[in-house]
Parts: sequence; C-alpha cells; structure tokens
Amino acid sequence: MFATNHKDIGTLYMLFSFFMLMVGGVLALLIRAELFQPGLQVVNPELFNQLTTMHGLIMVFGAIMPAFVGFANWMIPLQIGASDMAFARMNNFSFWLLIPAAIMLIGSFFMPGGAPAAGWTLYAPLTLQMGMSMDSSILAMHIMGASSIMGAINIIVTILNMRAPGLTLMKMPMFCWTWLITAYLLIAVMPVLAGAITMTLTDRHFGTSFFNPAGGGDPVMYQHIFWFFGHPEVYIMILPAFGIISQVVPAFARKKLFGYASMVYAVAAIAILSLIVWAHHMFTTGMPVTGQLFFMYGTMLIAIPTGVKIFNWVATMWRGSMTFETPMLWAVGFIFVFTIGGFTGVIPAVVPVDTQIQDTYYIIAHFHYVLVAGSLFALYGGFYYWAPKWTGVMYNETRGKIHFWWSMISFNITFFPMHFLGLAGMPRRYADYPMQFADFNLIASVGAFFFGFAQLYFFLFVVLPVMRGQGAKAPQRPWEGAEGLEWEVPSPAPFHTYETPPKLDASATRVIG
Repeated sequence: MFATNHKDIGTLYMLFSFFMLMVGGVLALLIRAELFQPGLQVVNPELFNQLTTMHGLIMVFGAIMPAFVGFANWMIPLQIGASDMAFARMNNFSFWLLIPAAIMLIGSFFMPGGAPAAGWTLYAPLTLQMGMSMDSSILAMHIMGASSIMGAINIIVTILNMRAPGLTLMKMPMFCWTWLITAYLLIAVMPVLAGAITMTLTDRHFGTSFFNPAGGGDPVMYQHIFWFFGHPEVYIMILPAFGIISQVVPAFARKKLFGYASMVYAVAAIAILSLIVWAHHMFTTGMPVTGQLFFMYGTMLIAIPTGVKIFNWVATMWRGSMTFETPMLWAVGFIFVFTIGGFTGVIPAVVPVDTQIQDTYYIIAHFHYVLVAGSLFALYGGFYYWAPKWTGVMYNETRGKIHFWWSMISFNITFFPMHFLGLAGMPRRYADYPMQFADFNLIASVGAFFFGFAQLYFFLFVVLPVMRGQGAKAPQRPWEGAEGLEWEVPSPAPFHTYETPPKLDASATRVIG
C-alpha cells in the first residue's frame, strides 16, 4: 500500500482518479437530471450551484490531473530506461496527500450550509460570503496543489537526470516531452492558484480587503490572478494527452511520427503562449480595448502550434498501414473531436462574439469538447494501448470497441446541442430555463446518462476482468506490426569513453513505446 515503486504509485493514481471521475460524473448526472425539463424537479437552485462547483473542482483536480500523473509514473521511467522515479518517497507522499484532500472536497457537501456554490472558478466576492465548506475546499486545493508541485519536480528531475546513456532529449518519446513541459507549467502556475485562494481566505477571516470593494479591494483582480493559473491549467490537462496520442498514432499507422522536432517545438510554444492569454476569459469585465485586442490576438496565435500537431498526426496516418484496434479508435476519435473543440474555441476568442456568448452553454460545449473529448479520450486511448504491458493481460477487444463507440456517440449527443443552446442565449449555472430551450436540454440530458453508463460499462466489463487477470496473456509486443516503432534506447558509447563502465539494468536496454 505504501510502496515507493513507480508502477504501484501509478496504479494508485489511476484508481483514485477513476473513483473521482465516477463521483464527479454522478454530480454531472444530477445537474443533467435537473435540466431534463424546465422547472425545478430534482434539486433547488442553491444545491444546483453546489453541484456545478464541485463537479468542476472534482473533475479538474481529482480526476484528470491525477490520471495523467499516474500515466507519467508508469511510463516515464520505462520510456527513458530509469529504474524508478527520482524521488520515490516524495512520489509516494504526493499521492497520499490526495486522499485527505479528496475527503475534504467531497465532505464539504455535509458541512453546515452545504458545499460552496460559487462556481469552480471560486470568484470573489461570492466566495467571501460562503460557509465553512469554502475553507475546507480552499485547504483541499492547497493540498492538491502541493501534491502537483511535488509530482512535477519529480518528473522534471527524473527526465533530466535519469535517462539511459545516449538518450538525448531530442530522442525521447513524445510522452516524456509533453510531461516535461507540463511539469514546468505546473511549477509556474500552481503557486499562483495558492496565492489567489490564500487571499480569499484572509479576506474571509483576517480582515484584509484584496477582493472586497467595501475595503478598497477589486473583485476583478481575483479573476486576473485565478485565470493566470486557470488558462495554463487547461493546457496542463491537454499536453500529456497530446503525448499519448503521439505514441498511439505512429504505432497503428506503422510509421514514425511525422515532424518529431516540430511537435516538440509546438508543445513548448503552446506552453509559453498559454501564459499570456489568461484574460480572454474576461472580455466582459470592462478591460480596455487595447487589452482586449492583445488577448484576442494572443489566443488566435495558440491555434498555430495546435494546428501543427493536428497536421502532424494526420500526416503520420497518411499512407500508413493503419489498423483500428481500440487504442487507435480513441486516438482518431480524439483528433476528430478535439479539432471541433479547437474550432469552437476560436469563436469566443473574437471579442465582439464573446461578448454575446460569454457564460452561455456555448462555452460549456466548447470546453467539454476539449476536456472530455480531449483529456478523457486520450486517457482511455493510453489505457487500452499500455494496459497489456502493465498487467500482462489483453483486454477484450470487442468490449473496448463497444466502449469507444458508445462513448463517442453519447458524448456528441450530450454536448453538441449545447452549442445551439448557447448561441440561442441560454446562460450557464441556472437550474431553470424558458420553454424555448427544452428540446435541446432533453437531448443533452439523455446523452449524458448514456455517456455515464458507458463509463460504468468500461469499469465493469473492461477494467475489472483485466484486474482479475481474466483474458488472454498479453504477448511481448501486444500490437502486431508496431514493434519496429517501439522506441529503442541508443546503445551506450564504448566503455573506454567512461572512467568506469556504466551500470545498465535490463530495463535500460529496451524501452516501451
């Protein structure tokens, strides 16, 4: 249980994140049940806003981020030929911090007044008026932030210091590259979130007025601080997904990744640009036109390196000998739906348009296309791709494909109508709505329940049998035909160039793709 082995810790991270995904999913289904038809039928407006707040916090900090850290723990040492992560005990500690944090986050529902109802962004001055659950949530986010920072330090040191001899940075698998850059982003922005929520805490209890206008504070300043964390956070949740897709696509296209160097530079460019576009979430806060123009053009600039990545994946598949096992289905599905999410993101980047659709369901549709069809689909693709290596057991291919098609279809039924709701003017975070929005909401709610059941199917009929060892024994190289594309660590230099011969264990001579 308290092992320091990177594989055990990776597995714990993934089990934790799947549990939190289920919790956050139940909250989402309660939200969709309420919105199934006009009027109030399941929850009251206050509880509705608590559900939206906790759904967001749990999915971001409890599900998506720990899942990617779990993948990093499993794969980075294997891919660079290291025996373990650099700081094994810190790795263990960073995982176990998540348990009390999750208990405090979910436990806020059972405190006097219920969970915070301020939205996952926790905007002031609303947060200054919440009950004690607000303090519990702030402490939980502090602990999760500390966990993330420790994980990021561990990943950076592991990648920079523990690569096998001859494995230069520009020969690393893309998954290692995306996580190296993501780890730097985490270290850059997690303290900013800590600052924002600490100032909220002192405003609440220690008489400061950072965000309280009555004392000369500025609520909009909270938004600037929060989104300086929040926008890079979106890329923290998508860059490792890019890395997974960059591993899966070449394997099933039987070709090397097209434009490896440009992919590395594109990831770095996305990370740097993500730090200068935060206020595109704030076009309606009354910022000067000059500021609006800067953030509008900066946002559009991110489309260029993102487009480079999409182009390179498609070019990798072009004229490849492709087969469509489950991991490849998720990868191709990711590229298709993430591209839609990217296009819908360009539209609110335009200031006059965003003024109309700010805080409508169009925004909900856009970021769910990026985060569900982006991060989550890539996580599933990575699981199906690497699980045979992790467990020694092949999952059931037919069930994997059922899971993919069920998820893909129900996801689009859920979130595509939300674009139309948003364009028609339906605001988010409301438990009731006029009759004109009823049809699309009904479709979205039905799709949401189907999507939720698809993930239950995945756990019961794909994951559990694999965990129990039921299924065919996985071959040494599970994906037939892809073996020539698994990354080889280059042979070390001749011994006479070293003062002492390098010590290489078995894992350093062959690295999993």
